[in-house]
Amino acid sequence: MSKYDKIKLENQICFSLYAASREVIKLYKPLLDKHNLTYTQYVAMLVMWEEEKIIFKELGKRLHLDSGTLTPVVKKLESMELITKYRNKEDDRVVTVEITERGKLLKEDILEVPEKLYCNFNGDKENLKKLKVCLDEFLRELD
Repeated sequence: MSKYDKIKLENQICFSLYAASREVIKLYKPLLDKHNLTYTQYVAMLVMWEEEKIIFKELGKRLHLDSGTLTPVVKKLESMELITKYRNKEDDRVVTVEITERGKLLKEDILEVPEKLYCNFNGDKENLKKLKVCLDEFLRELD
C-alpha cells in the first residue's frame, strides 16, 4: 500500500457523494423541466409544501444551504409566483417565506416526480432505502 493511496480519487468518500449527487440530479432534470423547476428549486418547494410558511433562516437550515445560495432560489420562486416573502413586522431582520395558491396547485402536478424517478431506478430498491437511512445519519453527525 502506497503512502499516496489516501489521495487517490477512488478512495475519497467526498467524490463518491459528489458524483452520486450529480447523477441523481441529472435523473431529476427531465422530470423537473416539465414543471420549469431546477433541482434546488424543487427541494425548496418540497419544504414549502410541508410547512407552507417558514422563516427564511429555517428554510436554509432544512436545505443545508447558506443565504447566499438560497436567496436567488427564493427570488426565482417568488418571480414564478410560487412563494412570497416578507419581513416580520415586529423584527424586520426576520424574513418569512410563504407558499402561494399557485405554489399549492403545483403540489398536485409534482406528485409524479418521485414516483417516476423511483420507477426508473434499475437497482435494488432496498439498497436505496438503506442508503437514505445512512445518509440521513451521516448528515446528523455533521451538524
